[in-house]
Amino acid sequence: MEDDNHIKDLFDNELKTRLQALETVRKQVMKPVWATLGVLGVFFILAKMLNMFRLLGTTQAATIITWLVILGIFIVAVVISGKRYRVYRKLFKEQVVAEILKLYNKDWKYAYDRFIDRDVYFGSELFRQRVDRYKGDDLIGGKIGKTDFEFSELHTQYKTVSYDSKGNRREQWHTIFKGLFFHADFNKHIKGKTFVLPDTAESLFGSLGKHLQAMNKSRGTLVKMEDPAFEKKFVVYGLDQIEPRYILTPKIMQNLTRLRETMKRPVYLSFLGSRVYVAVSFGKALFEPRLFSSGVRLEDMEEMYGLFALVESIVAEMDLNTRIWTKE
Repeated sequence: MEDDNHIKDLFDNELKTRLQALETVRKQVMKPVWATLGVLGVFFILAKMLNMFRLLGTTQAATIITWLVILGIFIVAVVISGKRYRVYRKLFKEQVVAEILKLYNKDWKYAYDRFIDRDVYFGSELFRQRVDRYKGDDLIGGKIGKTDFEFSELHTQYKTVSYDSKGNRREQWHTIFKGLFFHADFNKHIKGKTFVLPDTAESLFGSLGKHLQAMNKSRGTLVKMEDPAFEKKFVVYGLDQIEPRYILTPKIMQNLTRLRETMKRPVYLSFLGSRVYVAVSFGKALFEPRLFSSGVRLEDMEEMYGLFALVESIVAEMDLNTRIWTKE
């Protein structure tokens, strides 16, 4: 394929050399940690052989000091590695990710340290869970044909606190969404709200799932679409039965079904105001450098290129550039 040849040429001619240079930086990131772990490993082996801990056990203060020294050494190593990793990551974003994006579309704008605004995320109404931690990176924006768009990686979480029988506090963080969050200008005027969500209830519970879907009044009215393949993948809610059908044409339903089958990942959509919002769940970090293994890999570059292509395919599959009888 032509795209595969383009990314391979870029890798062979430029990226491979840059990634090989970055390998030196990557190894420097982990060097303090590996060195510390090695020293501590030797220490524990010698300590066990010499029965040092039994001797230290006779003096509680000596035991505490020993453990504090060990902890201090490890913390220093982690801090040094952390600083080096931030440098390594910045170089990777600027020299590798930005270059792949330029190959894909030189007009798209990239800011590796920015992400979708909170107001956009909450305005989509896709995820209504309280958010206690909101993080992201790799903000990319531009135009595809007539359609302006913006997307970034996002990771949203909420916190729960519990106490055991002894009163000990336990704090846990739970992921709400982790993946690519995309929004774009929509080519039709939208008066209400339409939500297209993964159909987990019906796929898990069959006919019972349909009743559970209908009971979810927080999203509006359950809208039964006339495409069986689409209905197996998605569930649609709207303020009425008319506008969702106006938005989700037969062609768009077919395209979204194909997109979902190709990606094999949960996809969430909402149509509000003049925008369409799309969240694709990945459950892993994207556009990030490797740390524990060599980063000189063509496959990683192809995967990044594929993510940019995914965004363009969303615009194409939802027919966003067709503006006949609608917006200009």
